[in-house]
Amino acid sequence: MTKIYGDLALLKNKTHWLFDMDGTLTHAIHDFDAIRAQLNLPAGVPILEAIDAMPTAQAKQISDKLDAIEYEIADQASAQPGSAELLTALSQRGHKTGIVTRNGHGIAKATLKASKLDHYFSDKDIISRDCCAPKPNPDGIELLLKRWQAQTSGAVMIGDYLFDLESGKRAGVATLHLDVHGKFEWPEQTDIGVTNLFAVLDIWN
Repeated sequence: MTKIYGDLALLKNKTHWLFDMDGTLTHAIHDFDAIRAQLNLPAGVPILEAIDAMPTAQAKQISDKLDAIEYEIADQASAQPGSAELLTALSQRGHKTGIVTRNGHGIAKATLKASKLDHYFSDKDIISRDCCAPKPNPDGIELLLKRWQAQTSGAVMIGDYLFDLESGKRAGVATLHLDVHGKFEWPEQTDIGVTNLFAVLDIWN
């Protein structure tokens, strides 16, 4: 059963849609604890931040290993239910869509291709850790809005995790939490919450 937090009507004036990828447009299949163990990183510390704290040479070595792991995961990616339908509806309405991800750019493209969602996004509309400080830093959102020459009032950031919502709030855009479990754990960072992407389509019905 679909569960909604907040008022979906807040999305009616949004014309610029920024998406997280893993766990949002695609099924969540990353086991971050297992990845940390493979990379010998401390438990409970975000992976990119743990690598960033390392000396340069060590960070490069671990980053390369992380890329290899993430490319393997990308090949197994599949689309989140409702993602293709929502992206199609946004395209038909002439709305802009982009991705802000903590993945590398090549990994993001591989994930989208495996999920059959790659045709919805141009390269310049995929913002990755390769060009910006990763979420929860708002740099990626701000860069994409600048490229689009878009106002924050017409934009929304959609994601499944706290970092997505925090980056949206820090950038001054609306935030939409996709939580398939319906817990909506971060209400202070969330304007709207849905348990599936099909629910968003209701704003045009």
